[in-house]
Amino acid sequence: MAIGINSGNGNSRRRFHGSPSLSEINVTPFVDVVLVLLIIFMLTAHVMEFGIEVDVPKVRQVKDSAQELPVVNITRDARLYLNDKEVNINNLPEELQRRFAGAKSVYLRADKDTVWDPIAQVMSALGEAKLGVNVVTQPEDEADKNRRR
Repeated sequence: MAIGINSGNGNSRRRFHGSPSLSEINVTPFVDVVLVLLIIFMLTAHVMEFGIEVDVPKVRQVKDSAQELPVVNITRDARLYLNDKEVNINNLPEELQRRFAGAKSVYLRADKDTVWDPIAQVMSALGEAKLGVNVVTQPEDEADKNRRR
């Protein structure tokens, strides 16, 4: 007994002519790509911070605060940034009032290797503008405590 795949009329040239085409979309590769992108996002989301790298000093006790305030950054080479845009110290109070109207205080992030003079100048300029200064530090961890002993 012989089994034929085509329509049975012996004409093999018309084998695929009468077969319906598949118009379904295979979503498995799409789901795989989306899941990989989700995993990559989840792994890298906690790493993203400010674009300016400032290594703040570590202290024993840190007061936890979650206020939305402007951030003044001072880099190691004494460049001054208001959030992510570079600003001149002479224009700092005016720029704060222009960009953050009604702000009563600011966060001050200074690199631990910055010389004291630029930090003092910024604190003085903010004090003259009657703005409160909250200094940003990093909590000391147990490994640092054990190394000092």
